[in-house]
Amino acid sequence: MIDRLEKEVDMLERHLQVLRMVIESEPIGIVKMSNETGYPHHKVRYSLRVLEEENLIEPSSQGAITTERTAEFVDELDGKLDEIVDKLDEMKIEETVEVEN
Repeated sequence: MIDRLEKEVDMLERHLQVLRMVIESEPIGIVKMSNETGYPHHKVRYSLRVLEEENLIEPSSQGAITTERTAEFVDELDGKLDEIVDKLDEMKIEETVEVEN
């Protein structure tokens, strides 16, 4: 159950790292991103596809570039992540709760 959540968080981290690289170095291609992150090309390509489906980046002849939606997404990101962290904190089982065997 938790393993799946960890994998999703890892994938989200990769998507956001790829997005950050596009923001900082646009236009940027798969090979450069792969070389700089250490992620295999197919994982970078998948992250780019996800970001494109979310309308956060778009392809150009020189590589991936940001869209009009990118800045709005980045502005809202920290708040959304804080909400998720708060929800996860609420899910913790306190040490005072005794588990019966």
